Amino acid sequence: MGNASTIGDQSILEKLWQGFYVKQNTLPVGKLPTDILAHCLSQTPVDDLRVIVGPGIGLDCAVVEVGSRLWVIKSDPITFATDQIGWYVVQINANDIATAGAIPRWLIVTILLPEHKTTAALAEQIHKQIYNACQDIDVSLIGGHTEITYGLDRPIVVGALIGEVDRDHLITPLGASPGDRILLTKGVPIEATALLSREFPDRLCQVLTPDEIIQANAFLHEPGISILPDARIAIQAGKVTAMHDPTEGGLSTALWELAQASGCRLMIDLEAVHIYPLSVQICQVFQIDPLAAISSGALLLTTPAGDAQQICRALNKSGILCHKIGEVEAGEPTVLCQTSLGYQKLPYPSRDAVAQVLSS
Repeated sequence: MGNASTIGDQSILEKLWQGFYVKQNTLPVGKLPTDILAHCLSQTPVDDLRVIVGPGIGLDCAVVEVGSRLWVIKSDPITFATDQIGWYVVQINANDIATAGAIPRWLIVTILLPEHKTTAALAEQIHKQIYNACQDIDVSLIGGHTEITYGLDRPIVVGALIGEVDRDHLITPLGASPGDRILLTKGVPIEATALLSREFPDRLCQVLTPDEIIQANAFLHEPGISILPDARIAIQAGKVTAMHDPTEGGLSTALWELAQASGCRLMIDLEAVHIYPLSVQICQVFQIDPLAAISSGALLLTTPAGDAQQICRALNKSGILCHKIGEVEAGEPTVLCQTSLGYQKLPYPSRDAVAQVLSS
């Protein structure tokens, strides 16, 4: 006979959870809300002892023991961008592999193409973009699936990338510790700037000059959305305890995910965060928060206090901007920002700012 907290095989808490979400409206475009994702993950435990890192909030990659090496595995779709989508899928997946201190090796890709809009030229173009991007970073494209899919109005590309790392060199967001300094490379929001300028040039041409729009389009490559050089230089320059890639939800979401993964409190000085002036202009046109917009290209990392200066120096010397933006403290997992009124909790974005624009 069950105890007072169960009804049949299902807990009262489970009944209440299901009842709450069944009554809600459909969810908006963007990441699944954290509480729903955490609930789903709690229902799917991993029993294989070879899995070193499994699914979790703020964890970029899975890690599996394969012989004497570790495989770092990541899957990510490209759903916002349409221009250069094949190039994007390689960069975004490789970025997450880099945050684990691993080297990207093998890529599998699923390409879903829209009915009534797909030509042989489009399929070939996307495949060529993927292959060329893989060649640039010495990744092998080893398989996948391509189809024309009912109900789509644009291509969607999903990558699954495997990287390798020695056990002693593995880095995860779980490693951030009280006393660590928080560093940010480049600035924000690089990817949102490129996406919005490429997808909505007509809305920006009334505010930006033609040269500024060209510059915004070029944010894909300069400052660029790849963080492979950032991660490599940081690791070589000093001890890195955690790395995280600010993607959907921008820097704000990345900071919250890092706090949740590490179980620590993050104290942030937002004045130290570099926001590109051109990005500020574009975000103002769309009335969005640059801290909550997709920000691939920036690398969030933590390091012991004694290593912070030398890591910043090495990155800056290599032409990659790097600033200290905060510190890790013991305490409840949360993100607090310095203001004129003292430290205030950083709002957790309910969805990515660019997702709001694309779905409006």
